[in-house]
Amino acid sequence: MENETLDKFFNPKTIAVIGASDRMGAVGGAIFANIKNSDFAGRVFPVNRKSAIVQNEQAFPSISVIGEKIDLAIIAVPAPAVIDVLKDCGNAGARGAVIVSSGFKEAGDDGQKMFSRIQTTAKERGIRVLGPNCLGFANPRVHLNASFAPALPHPGSIALISQSGALCDTFLDWSLRDNIGFSHFVSIGSMADIGFEDLIEYFDNDKNTGSIMLYMESINNAQRFIAAAKKFSQTKPIICLKGGNNESGAKAAASHTGALAGGDKAFDAAFKAAGIIRARTVSDFFNYAKTLNHFAKPGGNRLAIITNAGGPGVLSADFLADNGGQLAPLSSAAIKSLDVNMPAAWSRANPIDVLGDGRSRHYRAALETCLKEPRADGILIIVAPQAVTQADAIAQEIAACPNTEKKPVFASFMGAEQLKAGVEILRAAKVPVYRTPEKAINCFLGLNEWQRNIKNLGAKSKNPLPGFKPKTKTAQRIIYRAIKDQVKLLSPEDAFALLNAYELSPNPVFCAKTADQAAAIAEKIGFPAAMKLHADNLLHKTETGGILLDIGSARAAKAAFAEIIKNGKKYLSSKDIRGVVVEKMVSKKYELFAGAKTDPIFGQVILFGAGGTAVEIINDAAAGLPPLDLAGAKNLMAQTKIFSLLKGYRNLPGADIGALQIFLCRFSHLIQDFPQIAEIDINPLAADQSGITALDPKIILKA
Repeated sequence: MENETLDKFFNPKTIAVIGASDRMGAVGGAIFANIKNSDFAGRVFPVNRKSAIVQNEQAFPSISVIGEKIDLAIIAVPAPAVIDVLKDCGNAGARGAVIVSSGFKEAGDDGQKMFSRIQTTAKERGIRVLGPNCLGFANPRVHLNASFAPALPHPGSIALISQSGALCDTFLDWSLRDNIGFSHFVSIGSMADIGFEDLIEYFDNDKNTGSIMLYMESINNAQRFIAAAKKFSQTKPIICLKGGNNESGAKAAASHTGALAGGDKAFDAAFKAAGIIRARTVSDFFNYAKTLNHFAKPGGNRLAIITNAGGPGVLSADFLADNGGQLAPLSSAAIKSLDVNMPAAWSRANPIDVLGDGRSRHYRAALETCLKEPRADGILIIVAPQAVTQADAIAQEIAACPNTEKKPVFASFMGAEQLKAGVEILRAAKVPVYRTPEKAINCFLGLNEWQRNIKNLGAKSKNPLPGFKPKTKTAQRIIYRAIKDQVKLLSPEDAFALLNAYELSPNPVFCAKTADQAAAIAEKIGFPAAMKLHADNLLHKTETGGILLDIGSARAAKAAFAEIIKNGKKYLSSKDIRGVVVEKMVSKKYELFAGAKTDPIFGQVILFGAGGTAVEIINDAAAGLPPLDLAGAKNLMAQTKIFSLLKGYRNLPGADIGALQIFLCRFSHLIQDFPQIAEIDINPLAADQSGITALDPKIILKA
């Protein structure tokens, strides 16, 4: 039913533009003119309560007196008038409305109140609303520009959804130059009703949409968004440019987890969970549009490079390798074919150098050979401007070459005036052409990452946690007692017990109130021992001199107790100091970090990476969303730099990867079972080839 409603929204037969006028520069006038002066087959009615004639057409004082059923209302009136207009639309039977008016969420408390009234009114009247504070939308296939953008996009297969109207306009201008086509072009605004998830679900059922591009600052329904995007991404790519990445990260949180998990890492995890390709810059975003305009799925990360200049070929090969790609090895059949068709001194390897005086026929022959080469997953054609370069002839041969839809084909014409004619030929033919090879390689590798992510998402473990039976009642007692006692930071003993209830390999801890108790505990558990200050709400002990390690005797334990308490009193009041925690020293090769934090949009987010006292400086952490299975846990670890060491490096032993996978799976169950946990920080998570031990856990409960 929702798809039917949105189908009428984007394919209306009758439209009312409320706020249409003759005034120069008026948004409503621009929207009405865009529709009226186009080839749109439906009917459009201007609504203006003060003017009987608008742009030489009969105008109506309100939508209710038009006398026809209206499929779509476009509202371009001052913010205070929007609610009454929306009510009129509902009373007149309109089931879709675009609110381009601004002055709502972005305009303080009063604007937020009006925004909430839009949501209530739309729900009561059964109206689907796009906006407010948006540009509108365009559906090129029905020649409908229901926006105040200056032109109608070319028809094509890309659906663009953007929270920025200005970015829409910029993108439109570029796309008209580069002959990029769209199935839909939607400015989504503040999302009072229709959100990204609604549109992704709708476009998933639209036969004309082959890919989606998103400019996003926020989302309404995180779980529905992930589910919709994941379903779409199984067969068609989604590219997202995310804005507002540093706001959450800038709010320093109490533990390492908070500092590492900022909102941007949560979005990263969500995009990976949904199979979304992330663009990092506006330039990358637009370059992906060029790629998707002539889209073919890569079969892998092996790229064939055809060039008329050695330097650009070498630099491209370097950039490809540095970013996870490979040069495609050429088969003997390909070499033989190229020997026949290339200049005698060609490189006889990939990159395929056709030399500085290479002609258009050489490029054509090399392209045809690479299209047949099974070990080439994509093809990059580089043309550098030289005195004898036939830019237009080369471009014509590339554009005319058959079967380019079978593999991703990219062109980089590395020049300006001398290559302009060739660039225009490729644009007209919808062959993606880039100013530099690196931009093309980024797009190729992004598409390959999407394919890899989709495979990983499908690689579910059959029996991820055999025999795992957490003691949930024990965990409940610990957490509920702490909440009742208004304890925010769990004590070391409770933190140990909670992790132990979920079989997370915590190091046993014992609290000593006196120096003699500390010595006795250390003797019992065995030397060397570690001793740490135990105080209320103390997160980081190192800065207070609250940790002493490698304590080798009872006498040393007594002295360590006295020193730790003395140091603690420099920073804390005596009533906050509970004593000293004593535990067995654990010596393992790798110090890792595992944590979780509650994100306001996505809920619990898991962090894993390199640990130690410099964890925030190193910042080698990857984020994931629970629950994790064994495959998901390994994929999370594989996103970190330290994973290369954990697998074993040269003759150095690695860590027990299987134990780490199981740990992360169990850990994900703990944080999913107990939403009362605001943050968990386990640093270090000590690991080597014999297993893992969780040390110094910090568990913070929600207030």
